[in-house]
Amino acid sequence: MADTAQSLKLTHAGALKLLAAAVKKAEDMKVPQCIAITDEAGHLLAFSRMDGAKVLSVDTATAKARTAATGRSPTGKAAPEAEVKMGLATNGRWTNLKGGLPIIIGGACVGGIGVGSGTGDQDVECANAALAAIKAETF
Repeated sequence: MADTAQSLKLTHAGALKLLAAAVKKAEDMKVPQCIAITDEAGHLLAFSRMDGAKVLSVDTATAKARTAATGRSPTGKAAPEAEVKMGLATNGRWTNLKGGLPIIIGGACVGGIGVGSGTGDQDVECANAALAAIKAETF
């Protein structure tokens, strides 16, 4: 077995491309959003709070992106009885709110996108538009 492996990384340019596509979709939907892009470990790479987006969504969008990246799956699908336990176990860094999607390219998770300030379905629609812009897997 090999001691090392090569891996894909989401670049700053890629994060900005995701952000621009999400902002465009939010503008088209007329739903101002907070949009967070993280690397595969959940560390913030890019963020925007559009004019009119809810201030508290700054935190939820970031938590959605972090949760999607580190969990390698969309947010909002965990069993309700797990929500409080996971939130407590991660010191509030994990969320089950809809709107967080992993950024998966070629089967590898390279990051997460979290969108917040609309309904959960609007947040997911905006995040999927961003993923499509870089030809990542959509959900």
